[in-house]
Amino acid sequence: MEKNQIMMKEKLGLFGILKETLTILYKNPSFIILTFLTSLPLFCSLLAHEIIFDQTLIETAKFRPQESSYKVRCSDSANGMSSCFYQVISPLDTIKEMIEKVTVRYLLLGLSYLGIVHLLDLFSTIVIVNSASVIYAGEKRMNLKERWHRSIGGVRLKGPLITSIYALLMSSLSLLGLVSLVTHFYMTLRAILIAIFFGLLSIACLAKHMEWNAIWNMGVVMSVLEEKQGVIALGVSAYVSRGCRRRGLSLMLIFFVWRLALRLSCLYVGWSEGGSGIVVTAVQVSLVCFGNVLKWVAFMVYFYDCKKRFLEKKVDVEQGSAAEVLK
Repeated sequence: MEKNQIMMKEKLGLFGILKETLTILYKNPSFIILTFLTSLPLFCSLLAHEIIFDQTLIETAKFRPQESSYKVRCSDSANGMSSCFYQVISPLDTIKEMIEKVTVRYLLLGLSYLGIVHLLDLFSTIVIVNSASVIYAGEKRMNLKERWHRSIGGVRLKGPLITSIYALLMSSLSLLGLVSLVTHFYMTLRAILIAIFFGLLSIACLAKHMEWNAIWNMGVVMSVLEEKQGVIALGVSAYVSRGCRRRGLSLMLIFFVWRLALRLSCLYVGWSEGGSGIVVTAVQVSLVCFGNVLKWVAFMVYFYDCKKRFLEKKVDVEQGSAAEVLK
């Protein structure tokens, strides 16, 4: 019944999706309270993660390899005599030491993200998508307790978890390739034509990365709302979203700019003041969590709109085939 009511809604453009998203939040105080409560664990874990990540990123960005220097080393011999000598420390040795120091931190940050932040983010996503889909279907208003039981009851964790792991893996590999391309672009800045080529290629790859992320995010939404998981959910998402991917790309671009602006502003404060501070990072994480709610509600609306368009095309094709047979 809920899906039939959703399928009866009119087709939406980008601004229509954003309008529906804001309407769901604005007209349902119990939904806002529910998302706030379910986002608290994510906020706490993300705050600790961001404080360490920002400090590590600032230290890495401020690092400058110095010229060759000397270090005095002394050692005691067996006869009680001490001998001292100068050890040359090259810039390469300094860089190597910095990489070894930073790599451990990034590795620990990555493991903590996968083990804690990702799971809490997934739990918050499931509650947001489930609750928002009920509101979008036009059901009667619920109090907080009813909405909580409706969102949590019968939740399938296995499917969304598998799909989100696939999506995270593919997104990470895609981003890694993009970063390597940007690195080549940075290294070839002196050659103007090559720099222009790599710059345009980087922009095109970033757009493709955003488009793929929209498909993967819709796959996660599909695994929450329907009994599909893993590669099947992502494959169906790619198939259903054909002809609608420009709006998915636009949605991803909006939320990417949101996250990037927050990241850069926090890093700017940390760079100028020697540390971003807990208050600034807490504000950043709060806005990230708010953007996270908007993103998943928007992709829930986007999913149903893509599904509606796909089913309409399917019906049109079937009717056209039937008409050809009758002729």
